[in-house]
Amino acid sequence: MSSIQHLVEANRPGLQQYEALYKKLHANPELSHQERETSALMVKHLRGLSDELDIRTGIGGFGLIAVLRNGEGPVVLARADMDALPVAEQTGLDYASTKYATRGEKETPVMHACGHDVHTVCLLIAAESLISAMGQWTGTVVFLFQPAEETGDGARGMVDDGLYTRHGCPVPDIVLGQHVAPIRAGVVASKSGAIMSSSDSLKVTVFGRGGHGSMPHHCVDPIVIASHIIVRLQTIVSRVVAPDDVAVITVGSIHAGEAENVICDRATFLLNIRTLSKPVRKTVLEHVNRVIQAECDAGFCEKPPLIEHHMSIPATVNAVEVEAKMRQTMADVFGRAFVTAPQSALASEDFSILADAVGKPYVFWLFGGTEASLYDSMAVSGELSKLPINHSAQFAPDMSVSLRTGGDAMVAAVLTFLTLRD
Repeated sequence: MSSIQHLVEANRPGLQQYEALYKKLHANPELSHQERETSALMVKHLRGLSDELDIRTGIGGFGLIAVLRNGEGPVVLARADMDALPVAEQTGLDYASTKYATRGEKETPVMHACGHDVHTVCLLIAAESLISAMGQWTGTVVFLFQPAEETGDGARGMVDDGLYTRHGCPVPDIVLGQHVAPIRAGVVASKSGAIMSSSDSLKVTVFGRGGHGSMPHHCVDPIVIASHIIVRLQTIVSRVVAPDDVAVITVGSIHAGEAENVICDRATFLLNIRTLSKPVRKTVLEHVNRVIQAECDAGFCEKPPLIEHHMSIPATVNAVEVEAKMRQTMADVFGRAFVTAPQSALASEDFSILADAVGKPYVFWLFGGTEASLYDSMAVSGELSKLPINHSAQFAPDMSVSLRTGGDAMVAAVLTFLTLRD
């Protein structure tokens, strides 16, 4: 048994209290930038763990850190995200969310449909474990609880609010993060290089000239022009991006007009772009802008289109050297349950901003949340694509196994980069 494996097992806290905490969090989710009660609950629990924790709150909204100093050595930052999604839960769990919250001008149901409640509890488990093991390591650990991951601006908000300056967070030597995923519960998966994609979101407004539906020759129809743009955008993926590169362009929303016999004066659509490399990202963004401009010119728009770039998240790219170091630890701790992720995920994370802001390396990995027997049966029947995935109203991680796996994985990763005592 490796020393880290022994430390993980010897210092794992009883999980019953954490299961109860998880149920409370799951039943009481909060949207991005509204994580007041979740943040307060984190602080309350952390204060109950140890007086050694230096807790600082109100960072970039409801973000917080708890700093555990234990002598000279490396600084390791471990991150969890706290926010939920505007989704109406359909899991049927006895602790399912029935919460509603105001989003914009509307009341919307709220659910932890992405597993951030798992992440926060796993980080608390890791904090208790590492406090228990303080006699066996030296260095500093920062436990960071981040708001607003789903809106893509939570990590940036913490950094811009002075995370590493006025809030006094020690600059880390390594930043660590993880995400529960719809893979077999108990499995941990990592890979070097890009593990998650970049994400760019645009709001595009096409301006036409409105009028009566019976007189289109006196109008400039923005719906027709927007439709041409939306179809033409897919040729960027099929005809501009190389076949062995990856890009996804999705138009997820389009709004125009109010009546069938009126040609409206503008059409608006929302666009999302996913890529895995900086060169491909740059190429796609350039061509998206060119297509929009060209189609508006071809449609005789009297006013240039308005292209608003309202969210941008970089790809999550694990450096080979640090991922290899963590990989060895995970293989020792999890054995055959640690695997190499077969491909990059086209989901996105703002996690890397916490490291990039101070020019430090990071490692991000996935761990399984799908109940093992369900996963195995669906694999045998070839129906894995039917399993509830992140952001689904039916996404329900296997609570006990997910918490244990995520807690153990974070402890193992943190210990990998601290100095262990002989």
